[in-house]
Amino acid sequence: MVGYDPKAKSESPTPEEAALAGSAGGMVTRALISPFDVIKIRFQCTSHADQQVLSPQLQIERVSSRRREGKYWGIIQASRSIYSEEGLSAFWKGHIPAQLLSMCFGAVQFVSFEFLTKMVHKSTPYDSQTPGAHFVCGGLAACSATVACQPLDTLRTRFAAQGEPKVYSNLRYAVSTMWRTEGPVAFYRGLSPTLVAVFPYAGLQFFFYNVFKQLLAPPPKSRDSGGNMRSLICGSGAGMISKTLTYPFDLFKKRLQVGGFENARSHFGQVRTYTGLID
Repeated sequence: MVGYDPKAKSESPTPEEAALAGSAGGMVTRALISPFDVIKIRFQCTSHADQQVLSPQLQIERVSSRRREGKYWGIIQASRSIYSEEGLSAFWKGHIPAQLLSMCFGAVQFVSFEFLTKMVHKSTPYDSQTPGAHFVCGGLAACSATVACQPLDTLRTRFAAQGEPKVYSNLRYAVSTMWRTEGPVAFYRGLSPTLVAVFPYAGLQFFFYNVFKQLLAPPPKSRDSGGNMRSLICGSGAGMISKTLTYPFDLFKKRLQVGGFENARSHFGQVRTYTGLID
């Protein structure tokens, strides 16, 4: 995640090495945080509390433990509800498209970031290791990865949002059904808010990672570089700040992505649809 560094003692990674690093990092991270991601999506795109059958409707009620209007109103309560109704495996719903998404996104983003920072260093008077260069290059790298991987993101969201009975039984059925009933444009639902959000999100993530890395840099004469723990702290802090600042657009994206299969769930109760980002 450091990008091209002309001062580095070792050679910069090749595109293949950058792609492998991005894919591996995304794969491991996705496996670990999948339960939290499923809960997040359920809060964003889930059903009403008064329905007898869990269906992937949009939760328009507030998420509050004091005024329990929606089906889910707290992390612990949502975890217990999902576990009791759907089993432990529900926390990894849509894991296959999610893993494909993480690996694809990480590979494209890392390769693009390495390429862009190298181009900045060689084609412009700017230093490729400054936070500003990382912000711009990180944002552009994430945009390219988003366009390439948006269909997988849409599929992952729909699998995580659906409850029981399932609308999509497997990945192949989901792809064929969406293509047949909604057309190819369905795979790019929510692309506009994603692109609006992903540039500042990824840009800020790379920006703050660079800033934290410099703040936590060991003394010049120190033999201890901080290693993986330093990277973990910098990456976690950068991700937390950037996600918080751009979270509303993630909510908009999820609301648009679960649209399109309303007919399959209209008998469960109220369904809300959106015509686009502004709506």
